[in-house]
Amino acid sequence: MEQANIEKILQAVSEGTLGVSQALETLKHLPFEDLGCATVDHHRALRQGFPEVIYGQSKTVAQMQAIITALINKGSNVLATRVSGFKGRKLKELFPEAVYHADARALSIEKHPIVNRGRGKILVICAGTSDIPVAAEAVLTARLMGNEVEQLFDVGVAGLHRLLSRRHLLSESSVVVVVAGMEGALPSVVGGLVDKPVIAVPTSVGYGAAFNGVAALLGMLNSCAAGVTVVNIDNGFGAAYAASLINRDRA
Repeated sequence: MEQANIEKILQAVSEGTLGVSQALETLKHLPFEDLGCATVDHHRALRQGFPEVIYGQSKTVAQMQAIITALINKGSNVLATRVSGFKGRKLKELFPEAVYHADARALSIEKHPIVNRGRGKILVICAGTSDIPVAAEAVLTARLMGNEVEQLFDVGVAGLHRLLSRRHLLSESSVVVVVAGMEGALPSVVGGLVDKPVIAVPTSVGYGAAFNGVAALLGMLNSCAAGVTVVNIDNGFGAAYAASLINRDRA
């Protein structure tokens, strides 16, 4: 449950427009709710500023339906990552307000408007078109977490002029997320051009010796550019979450 929702409930009790028993009924499943297949953490938005996110890859449609229902019943926005097209279609039938983002392989439900909580802009860059699914996951996650997001796709080191011609986007951002497969060189290049945090995301894109992203991961971990940090292979969500925490306006 979002902090604003709890504040409204407490305010209503204080003003006498909501009874104590009604408030208790609304809050009784806090801090978590046991669904049998999952234990939904309704306090996560209070602790971390964003509701629990559903990792959909290994979950059934029925399991996801139960978790989504629990979240929206508490007024939370919903983000489910790694959702296949089949699951996305089935969930849209169950939740007509849901939006399936095919490029990001994700599903979202916005129960309330997204409030901009960032002090600046997050820029998501990806090296090649094959990296877009991971980059799109990062873009969607950062936007839903209340950030202004800019994207710059297919600007890898094989044609570096594509990135350099748009250096103004680098200078205008507060945090840069760089997604790349193959040898994973692009974050080092970007890290050498900016004076802000760079979060590198290796992808599993590449031929045999790329080892499903291990080569890119090791290349990024060994970056000679200062200020580059690295998340797990294909983890666009994790990169965007970290970027959002860095970009958050604490005021």
